[in-house]
Amino acid sequence: MPHMPGFGSWILIALVGLLFFGKRLPELGRSLGKSIVEFKKGLKEIEERR
Repeated sequence: MPHMPGFGSWILIALVGLLFFGKRLPELGRSLGKSIVEFKKGLKEIEERR
């Protein structure tokens, strides 16, 4: 059964993310947040139609 990565693994993942995305990382975070909000709105609309 797979397990969650440890603290050291998360640090490594964060460093790799910074290397690949650099200054665009905050922009990607905002985009991801907006996408999640829109997805939740869509789910709520679907449930209200039922």
